[in-house]
Amino acid sequence: MDTDSDNEGELHRVPIQEPSERVTKWRNLTGFWILGLCNNFAYVIMLSAAHDILSKQGAGSNSTQPTPAPVPTRNSSNSSRYDCNSLSTAAVLLADILPTLVIKFTAPFYIHLIPYGFRVLICIFTAAASFLIVSFSTGVWMSLFGVVFASISSGLGELSFLSLTAFFDSSVIGGWSSGTGGAGIFGALSYSALTQGGLSPRDTLLVMLIVPALMMASYFCLLVRPPSLPQWKKKDDGYFRSSEVRRPLLEDEEPNNDVREAVDLSFTEKLSIIRGLLKFIVPLAVVYFAEYFINQCLFELLYFPQVPLRHSEQYRWYQTLYQAGVFVSRSSLMCVQIRRIWLLALLQCVNMVFLLFAVYYQFIPSVYIVFIIIFYEGLLGGAGYVNTFNNISREQSTKDRREFAMGAASVADTLGIALSGAISIPVHNYLCQLP
Repeated sequence: MDTDSDNEGELHRVPIQEPSERVTKWRNLTGFWILGLCNNFAYVIMLSAAHDILSKQGAGSNSTQPTPAPVPTRNSSNSSRYDCNSLSTAAVLLADILPTLVIKFTAPFYIHLIPYGFRVLICIFTAAASFLIVSFSTGVWMSLFGVVFASISSGLGELSFLSLTAFFDSSVIGGWSSGTGGAGIFGALSYSALTQGGLSPRDTLLVMLIVPALMMASYFCLLVRPPSLPQWKKKDDGYFRSSEVRRPLLEDEEPNNDVREAVDLSFTEKLSIIRGLLKFIVPLAVVYFAEYFINQCLFELLYFPQVPLRHSEQYRWYQTLYQAGVFVSRSSLMCVQIRRIWLLALLQCVNMVFLLFAVYYQFIPSVYIVFIIIFYEGLLGGAGYVNTFNNISREQSTKDRREFAMGAASVADTLGIALSGAISIPVHNYLCQLP
């Protein structure tokens, strides 16, 4: 009888535990997808709005008010063969990426001292501030100041959430990457749809304030955070330090209910990990250098006056198609995995050179050909991102090393984007001077 009772108890316990694990997995996967979406949303919106920020405020407008459709198709402020803004959209890119670059270069060596919850709150505050500042700005430089806040939010968030994946099942990397890709397509589409639907750029940015609120709900309510996640704990000396709960790995191991400080990697160990990451960091940086040179220097110059879309509308749809390609490839980890990131870097450089010649010699006959190339460009960029971090996660042997490596490697795309922004401005200025 006792045996039958025990067997009955086991039969009843099994179905209760299994759904719980499945629900936890899906909550975490969904949570990381939403975090990826929200983290990159402000960044994408600022790049989608770059042409509006420069053309409206650069022309002397004192706010981001809706602009009536102009009678002339081209920008009357220049006599170039291209319809150029006086200030390249790469200026918006630099304001959007340089603070991120500083954070990602330095934070891996001290960010472990700040708990994840506090980092998320900083991301939420700076993202909301970016939307408010840009929407109520009275000039280009005030708008660029708002873009800096978006950069801080995105940079700190990407570094923190990629590191956070070390405490969860590896499937959340695919969820995070897909979410960041979703931010691109949904951000660009929502901005294009709302502005073309009659909403002013200012009101569109104010609508986007729902995004930081969604990030807060996802992290603090949806995500099932494990007990091993480092948190601030008050010590006997009265100071708060980052610590984590260590659970016994084996059943016969005596439980340890005490909370002890997490063992930090030494500076030498961190440098050793970074050296091993170069084989991933360099190719991904090249991928992003090439694609953002295209996006922020050549997009604006790939102008087709004969099509029924105004210049600003062509620019927005270039961004939308690029982000669509990124979303598809960043969501493909379950189907396709690529080890040779350098091959993606090579293909992206071919894209860059081809489109640079296309801008200079103007031999592409139709905007629809450019649409296809830009979608392909996004596929290469998204594949480089998701496969790089998947490879890094699989290669690191321990959770501590994986947490540091994922955060440190996040500098790769930012470095490539920053270099492309610096080079795009003089190239843009040179091309805009051509008669």
